[in-house]
Amino acid sequence: MRGAISFLLFLLLPSLCLAQACSFTATDMSFGAVDTLSGGAVNSTSTISVSCTGELLTQRRILICPGIGAGSGGASSAAARQMLNGASSLNYQFYSDSGRSVIWGSNNWAYSAKPPPYALSLNLLGFANGSTTVYGTVFGSQGAAAPGSYLSSFSAADTYFIYRYTSDTNCDAPSGTLATVSFAVNASVAANCLVSVENVDFGTRGVLSANVDATGSVTATCTPGTTYTISLSGGTANAAPTARKMAKGAETVTYGLYKDTNRSQPWGDAATPGSTVAGTGNGAAQILTVYGRVPAQHTPTPGTYTDTVVVTLTY
Repeated sequence: MRGAISFLLFLLLPSLCLAQACSFTATDMSFGAVDTLSGGAVNSTSTISVSCTGELLTQRRILICPGIGAGSGGASSAAARQMLNGASSLNYQFYSDSGRSVIWGSNNWAYSAKPPPYALSLNLLGFANGSTTVYGTVFGSQGAAAPGSYLSSFSAADTYFIYRYTSDTNCDAPSGTLATVSFAVNASVAANCLVSVENVDFGTRGVLSANVDATGSVTATCTPGTTYTISLSGGTANAAPTARKMAKGAETVTYGLYKDTNRSQPWGDAATPGSTVAGTGNGAAQILTVYGRVPAQHTPTPGTYTDTVVVTLTY
């Protein structure tokens, strides 16, 4: 009986022989919301999965060379692929290592980065499954990127997987069977603004018998096309724009803040219609001068007089 079973198994083996074939899938890489003004990079990953079949009882090694090109967004240099939103671009890159130091490229790419080798060994039944990670980074400090959704698509023309039985360990000149896969890279840029200030310092003065002028500044950095309004509060005394108060205890010095060098256009908030400053961002720092004036007035006792004005940027 044992001999009959062995004979039947031997007869069945030829019908189970599998041809060498590999199939691939890739997940989309989504960076989510990217703050292009903060200066920080944003990381994400994609997973390439592979399933291979081959000859039974051989445990042969399959070398896979997964090349990824520039995608529909193109590349600005060897260091930066691009996602697009109309005419606006967002720079990013693929890497083969978690430290994001080795660029993942293609033998068909215009730049020198090569595809990283990936190997699988078939089990005794002629099957092998595996996956590898594509590491991505959107670079920081891309203030010129307009708000909106960004995309780069990778079709069969941008990706290839060349695989074959071999003991080779590199993909410098890959050969074998060709397969392709499609996936996409996406991110969104929201309208955003940053604001910083330079104080108005009137310095050390004696008798306040004439105007004392000084300047400070408000710097607005907003994404391109983002409209904004800047208002200045009435200070600790919640006073009108030209009647703010610097104080030392119960004593005060009256001063005003203005939008123009002639000190004729007060700079205030919504409580004083027409006194705020409006602008439109271009991705770069926009410096707005604050013109201060202490008018001639009764001189209080010597000392340091201060006030705190809240700067509000609305966009």
